[in-house]
Amino acid sequence: MSNVIGKYQSSINTLKLDERSLQVNTLIIGESGSGKTNLARNIRTFAIDSNVPTIYIDFADSDESEIEDNYKDDHFNYVRFDESDAFLKELNSLIANRKHIYMSVNPNYFSNKRDVKSKLTMMLQSQVLLDNYYYFFHDIKNLDGFYTKFEDFLLYMLGFLNLKKFGLAFLAQPHEIFESPQLKLLFTFLYLGKCSNLEYFNTVELKNLQKNYFFHQYRTSHKTLLFNNIVGDMVKIDEHNSQI
Repeated sequence: MSNVIGKYQSSINTLKLDERSLQVNTLIIGESGSGKTNLARNIRTFAIDSNVPTIYIDFADSDESEIEDNYKDDHFNYVRFDESDAFLKELNSLIANRKHIYMSVNPNYFSNKRDVKSKLTMMLQSQVLLDNYYYFFHDIKNLDGFYTKFEDFLLYMLGFLNLKKFGLAFLAQPHEIFESPQLKLLFTFLYLGKCSNLEYFNTVELKNLQKNYFFHQYRTSHKTLLFNNIVGDMVKIDEHNSQI
């Protein structure tokens, strides 16, 4: 199993995934074409090689024909979320067999009320998924509409993350909500790709980044009573299935 996914730009060291990568949460931010999907595929491949089933939740609600071919491997099982009994039967069969799932979802299935759980929320918080699956959330095109208020979104993420055995990877376009220190505390690994709006992430390094280059930040794992230090460096992520 190859866990090397890239190279640091300021040293000869390589970027490797390890067990911790599956236990904590990863935030991947960048504009279209920055390499977010390629990075997520590397993480997904590592999870598959580690015998951890994955559920990839595509909030762009993509048709199967619109999904990148690199995802359509032997582990690709496409479903589209709806609230029908037929969908639930198909999903439960995949879960029972620990299959890897690619699920297209219209974010409108989420409730916009704090005290109302949608069927989508209840499905994502089903115990068998929480206990066994590594989650990916991808391509929420309209973050302002994902939840009516940021507070609702944050409350959902906090409650959800406290239930899971494994971590998750969250992929999104740059947005001011990710500047929130509260939200950043939910993620141990941050990959910040090209971001032309300098109001986001406050670094000129991101403006002209090429594809597959990310400013990689991670929280160290030293035992401490306080928050661990944040370490950052530029990395180039390897193209999926190629050799470094």
